[in-house]
Amino acid sequence: MSEKTVTGHEIPSCDQKTVIKGNPSQYVKLNVGGSLFYTTIGTLIKNDTMLRAMFSGRMEVLTDSEGWILIDRSGKHFNTILNFLRDEIVPLPESQTELMEILTEAKYYCISDLIGAIEVALKKKDKGPEATCRIPLITSQTEEQLFLSSSAKPVVKFLINRHNNKYSYTATSDDNLLKNIELFDKLCLRFRDRINFIKDVIGSNEICLWSFYGHGKKVAEVCCTSIVYATDRKHTKVEFPEARIFEETLNMFLFENRTGPDVDLLQATASRTGVTMSSSTAACVSDEEDDRRAGSTGAGSTGQSSRFRI
Repeated sequence: MSEKTVTGHEIPSCDQKTVIKGNPSQYVKLNVGGSLFYTTIGTLIKNDTMLRAMFSGRMEVLTDSEGWILIDRSGKHFNTILNFLRDEIVPLPESQTELMEILTEAKYYCISDLIGAIEVALKKKDKGPEATCRIPLITSQTEEQLFLSSSAKPVVKFLINRHNNKYSYTATSDDNLLKNIELFDKLCLRFRDRINFIKDVIGSNEICLWSFYGHGKKVAEVCCTSIVYATDRKHTKVEFPEARIFEETLNMFLFENRTGPDVDLLQATASRTGVTMSSSTAACVSDEEDDRRAGSTGAGSTGQSSRFRI
């Protein structure tokens, strides 16, 4: 197919109507709004469209004295129309304006398959980009229990409670808190097909806490908050135990089978980490114990002690 554009004074007069019907391999010359195209009758009658009616002898068409068949439409997207008739598929532009223009031409020529493809593309643009990973946000204890009991996959819950200002933060706390958030996002994207991830922003008094559930029950916990005692006050410090969090997330694969994980494998995993399932959930001590410890050290103590709960 070749194409060129002619100006208005170059288009000859003495137009006449005629009926076009010939061998499918025969080439015809088309003048579409001033843009010139060469194509075969076989391409034009390939599908049940207006072009098929025009070039199968059912309709009269307008031709000029040089044999160009005149079509009073814009030739801007006629190349797309022809390519779709040839291949039944065509790359569509990203521009919504151009999509609408091609849709108008496709409706004029009654090309239903092209109309459907453009309408699907326009609907996707209306919806905007689709999220690759959706994370439920827990808003109540009841909602959490319902989610855990109904989940067919193991669950990892990430509690972030930045608005908890009960204790002051150390200099690295905000940086470590951000690292925990980034790790949670990475794990969600990597393992979302095998593990359900949820986020909690209103739960417990902990500032940063990871909980791991298998078959609806908590099996491990990683608390990223430690208490640092200074000479006159105590500080809350947020840690980033990346390796332990990643390890506990991988352990959740043991709970993919609803019949239960392999007992020997669980014991081997627990002995390797040096922490049993029950001890990991009881490792976080209460703030009252922190207060008692602080009292035993005394306000005038110059030493420091820290508690990292995992």
